[in-house]
Amino acid sequence: MEFRPCIDLHEGKVKQIVGGSLNASGAKENFVSNKGADYYANLYKNAGLFGGHIIALGTGNKEEIEKALSKYPGGLQVGGGINADNGKWYIDKGASHVIVTSFIFKDGDFFPDNLKKIRKTVKKENLVIDLSCRKKNGKYFVVTNKWQTFTNFELNEENINFLSEFCDEFLIHAVDVEGLQSGIDKNLIEKLSEWVKIPCTYAGGIGTIDDIKLIDSLSKGKLNYTVGSALDIFGGKIKFEEIIK
Repeated sequence: MEFRPCIDLHEGKVKQIVGGSLNASGAKENFVSNKGADYYANLYKNAGLFGGHIIALGTGNKEEIEKALSKYPGGLQVGGGINADNGKWYIDKGASHVIVTSFIFKDGDFFPDNLKKIRKTVKKENLVIDLSCRKKNGKYFVVTNKWQTFTNFELNEENINFLSEFCDEFLIHAVDVEGLQSGIDKNLIEKLSEWVKIPCTYAGGIGTIDDIKLIDSLSKGKLNYTVGSALDIFGGKIKFEEIIK
């Protein structure tokens, strides 16, 4: 189990937003930083943290991404608008991995041909698939379009095993609890610990150190985790130094 830090970018600023609240008119913001993405990249580098992710929420974030990658080449993953045409560009700029979502999941469907396309330009060891999900009728389904649109792609052992052949890791936000700091999705964590055979980072609902300990216990140490709004560097109460410790 590892801590994987994050940098979420919206309109060129580092922010923390409530999951599922982002739309054309804006988003419900938990935190807006007065520091750039490069500051956080350098912070993670100095702390010896590897595998953190930069997520671009919408347009206007490319310059900040480049600044962050220049500070910590090889130490960060990049997601948000990644496709077969631009994925390798980010790897060449210093990203360890690119995170793909909407290129393979869109309009409610899964597009395996697009997954094959991006694998022609990005190596398996440099690819992360985002399976951020919401619950419907007792099952979990991948959501896209700023987490507003349900796809028909269910998270289950068979589907996860299939995707594991194409990527190095998974990133999975529990969207229903994301940004709320009100507790983790225990059911999802238990299921992921059974299904996932490659590295996987869980995000969503962490508000205390006890939540982190519970993830470790429920997943038997199999899942990595990320903390956003609850961290003091993003206006929360969990001290960054305590996480490192």
